[in-house]
Amino acid sequence: MEVVREPEKFENTTATTIICNNYLHYHAANQYTVNADRKSACRSLQKTDDLDLIERAVSTADDTITAIGEPYRQAGSPDLAQKLPNGAAAIFQSPSPSGEKGTGTDSDGSDRRRGERAVLELDCKQWLAVCGLLIVAAALGVGVGVPLALELRSSRLLEARLQVVKRILQEVPLVDGHNDLPWNIRKFLHNQLHDFHFSEDLRQQEPWSQSVWSHTDLHRLKQGMVGAQFWSAYVPCGSQYLDSVQLTLEQIDVIRRLVDKYPNQMQLVTTAKGIEEAYHSGRVASLIGVEGGHSLGSSLAVLRMFYQLGARYMTLTHTCNTPWADSSLADDPSDTLPMDFIEHGGLSGFGNLVIREMNRLGMMVDLSHVSVQTMVDALDVTKAPVIFSHSSALALCNSSRNVPDHILRKLAVNGGIVMVSFFNNFLSCTDTATLHDVIAHINHIRAIAGVNHVGLGAGYDGINLTPTGLEDVSRYPMLLAELARDRQWSSSDIKKLAGSNLVRVFREVEKDTYNTFSIQVRDDWSQVGPTEDWISMEDLDGKTYCRYPGT
Repeated sequence: MEVVREPEKFENTTATTIICNNYLHYHAANQYTVNADRKSACRSLQKTDDLDLIERAVSTADDTITAIGEPYRQAGSPDLAQKLPNGAAAIFQSPSPSGEKGTGTDSDGSDRRRGERAVLELDCKQWLAVCGLLIVAAALGVGVGVPLALELRSSRLLEARLQVVKRILQEVPLVDGHNDLPWNIRKFLHNQLHDFHFSEDLRQQEPWSQSVWSHTDLHRLKQGMVGAQFWSAYVPCGSQYLDSVQLTLEQIDVIRRLVDKYPNQMQLVTTAKGIEEAYHSGRVASLIGVEGGHSLGSSLAVLRMFYQLGARYMTLTHTCNTPWADSSLADDPSDTLPMDFIEHGGLSGFGNLVIREMNRLGMMVDLSHVSVQTMVDALDVTKAPVIFSHSSALALCNSSRNVPDHILRKLAVNGGIVMVSFFNNFLSCTDTATLHDVIAHINHIRAIAGVNHVGLGAGYDGINLTPTGLEDVSRYPMLLAELARDRQWSSSDIKKLAGSNLVRVFREVEKDTYNTFSIQVRDDWSQVGPTEDWISMEDLDGKTYCRYPGT
């Protein structure tokens, strides 16, 4: 794998420093002198360094013109103090009153005429300066001229936007909803961690360096400023009705052991509060998500044990139906598939019980991979917000793995979130995509559901085709910096996308907040114990698990 060139770092340069330097450079290039007061005022802006300054760039231009033009508008004093275009003062004394020194001589008259000519020359220069300012203002209006106003969103000030993003990610954790590294550890190392050097650059180590499925290590997580990561406890659909429960337990185990191996860099987290605590301690908050309801073996007791072991979301299906829910393949059946993938028409009765038990536990319901009808049914049944841990917008790429607009509207009512996938096939429906395709999906979800309902769920280490510009986990800041060019994305909006939206959903699912929705969830389940129902033989439809007879 080719090493991705990292963006230049400007450790001692803030966005406002760059802005201020551009302002001063502009005046120096035009041979204008900037006095000490104006330098001081400009430098004082360096106390502010957030995206709001960039957002106000155009309006700030008007204020800048006002500030630059102030010297020219200052009224003359009785001593006729005039301001030159470079900010210097030319002081000409008024004619002396009668009886004072220098009265009534030809020399005095000559001096007076020379002074009047000088004042006229200064008036002409003053008018020329005013005209020049008007030309500059007009230039600003059409997008050329003073760098302070308009170059903020150009590639030449990428470093300024990256500094803004860095500050944002020092205030809120960047949360990614899905990473498949644990399955790669099983494939490559059989879950044996003694030879796994996660703190080193895996692009330089076999077999990771040769795999198009490898995008993650601690070195790049730090570069990407990842504050929290959901690690996927995934097992293949082929294990359904066989040993899927055991395999899932082994994947949960390897996640926990990996976190334990790197206690200074990672921290196992099971609550929204824990995300913030780990983030503030400088460690990657590490959470567990079970990818695929087939991992349950159709047992609510297993679901409860997964929760006890730290799993905080479960994807209802993977690329196969479970005995109680249809997967996305029901919306895109193929003649090559060995079975009819429209089995339940969404959720079965037992599927409804799975949702209710997850609500009771405080476990997030993940609707990535499920059919559209399963999405509808789950949104009708759930009492808590749901997530799509790694999906994109169907309107932009007609893949059954993506979310249609009518579901996005229901999601906004539900309070949930779509965490956008970075897999090329879900972005452009081809093998190639770019960072801008990801932004298009983010903006579409925002336009339909709202800015409170979109997040990031790249799917790294589980995808083999990544967008240009987002090749691995180190590239998240580049995505956010590019979004910062769009004036609709304020710093608070970027914070929501980066992680605040997911933390909010997590809190509501946990029932830790006191808004109306969470009170409803808590009250609904306060007197309800665990669901003890078994899946019906009708749901199993003749399929059997390897179980001891009579149990």
